[in-house]
Amino acid sequence: MMDKFVLIDEIIPNVILDIRYFSDYNFVGSRIDGYLDNCAIVTKECGEALKKVSDEISKYGYVLKIYDAYRPNMAVDHFIRWSKSSDEKMKDVFYKNSGKKEIFENGFVASRSSHSRGSTVDLTFYDVNNNCDLDVGGKFDVFDKSSRYDYSNITDKQKSNRIFLREVMIKYGFIPFDNEWWHFTLKNEPFPDKYFNFPVSRNIF
Repeated sequence: MMDKFVLIDEIIPNVILDIRYFSDYNFVGSRIDGYLDNCAIVTKECGEALKKVSDEISKYGYVLKIYDAYRPNMAVDHFIRWSKSSDEKMKDVFYKNSGKKEIFENGFVASRSSHSRGSTVDLTFYDVNNNCDLDVGGKFDVFDKSSRYDYSNITDKQKSNRIFLREVMIKYGFIPFDNEWWHFTLKNEPFPDKYFNFPVSRNIF
């Protein structure tokens, strides 16, 4: 089965990996079950599409920055356990304006995640010349209306950057998620009905 998947940085060597669920800087506040390495795994088809995105944005001085890609079911289970706990240590950073219940109701976190099918990625573009993320007027995994693609309370430049990010991803076969400017799923994903549970690790290849 693992011959159907690839490590993104083996296809795109200059990709920036900021796998938040491998760290404790995420909405839970601890490393998430199943994340054993700071690596990003996707299906081969998704990897090939991302390579096309990478080649396109390089013309503008950007590289891909990945926050999450394939996500095992065990990680989703971790999120569900967290949602039922009293732990809110990261509330002021990631869900200041929402309760835990709303995070699931509004689709920010799913009890069954498209990430587990291997062809969904959370990402942004990184500006190499200016050493910063593309300014889209929002941060990854902030669970409120500011993360919606059509959020209006941002500058014209930030809106333009959101459009650029979205249009490049769509051009190479990805479907955006309106509630999260960073979330994209490959339209012709090879496993539309299968959810995987192998760990995020380089050692499985």
